[in-house]
Amino acid sequence: MPIKLPSDLPAYDVLSKEGVMVMADDQAARQDIRPIKIALLNLMPKKIQTENQFARLIGATPLQIEFTLIRMSEHQTKNTAAEHMESFYRPFEEVKASGEKFDGLIITGAPIEHLDFNDVTYWEELCQVFDWTQGHVHSTFGVCWGGMAMINYFHGVPKHLLDAKSFGCFRHRNLAPASPYLRGFSDDVLVPVSRWTEIRQTDLDQHQDLTTLIASDASGPCLVEDPKHRALYVFNHFEYDDNTLKEEYDRDAEAGKPINVPENYYPDDDPSKKPLNRWRSHAHLLYGNWINQIYQTTPYELEKIGH
Repeated sequence: MPIKLPSDLPAYDVLSKEGVMVMADDQAARQDIRPIKIALLNLMPKKIQTENQFARLIGATPLQIEFTLIRMSEHQTKNTAAEHMESFYRPFEEVKASGEKFDGLIITGAPIEHLDFNDVTYWEELCQVFDWTQGHVHSTFGVCWGGMAMINYFHGVPKHLLDAKSFGCFRHRNLAPASPYLRGFSDDVLVPVSRWTEIRQTDLDQHQDLTTLIASDASGPCLVEDPKHRALYVFNHFEYDDNTLKEEYDRDAEAGKPINVPENYYPDDDPSKKPLNRWRSHAHLLYGNWINQIYQTTPYELEKIGH
């Protein structure tokens, strides 16, 4: 089954050309099934790029997905046209007031790692999002800073600033092969990493209700399960496109900022060569497994979510 997207959302054409099955609203209305409702709280400045990345992954399952885009109510973005935000995004306060419930929610990262959580302009509203998920979302997936923020809010796990950016594609170990979220995963997994902060396993070990599923000797914990809050936290970027690390490297290099060549990304670590995507299959496995687990466990009647 396809992912349901507005036909004028840029992701509709992008994914159609890639061979991902997409469906417009009028087509979806003719199918007598309940779609899985997935929302994306998009905190990234490049909204359209992030929409494409996550829609590509959740749209690759055999289920019909209804995709909803959410933004912080008062926070404005300078990198995406106001028309796009007005046409396709719903402010969180509107979603909250509607009483609507979702099978899944993805909370993205944000380029504000250097700030203390309490110094983030929309932190108060984001904390409301975290609380709201407990009664209105069956499963929440916090990504990079979004995952760090959520695990800090619910468990007090701190993020730690790094001396140098963790940047590149790092080998990770599959620590829980029997987990339904890692079905089909190899023992050894390559994952893109791009962050100035980290979550430490020593801090996670203080919480018996948190389980690390994937970790790296070089970059630490990657994927953590939080059953009590029906959440997963991933601190790295399975969703990245082929060229995302290259774009980040080129941007900082051209601006004269101190930046290392992303490790294990370019062939022979040579930025003049085309980077190879060696994480795509595991990205589809992870998000496909998440969608499948939601499908297997979510109530058919949406109003029962959270009870």
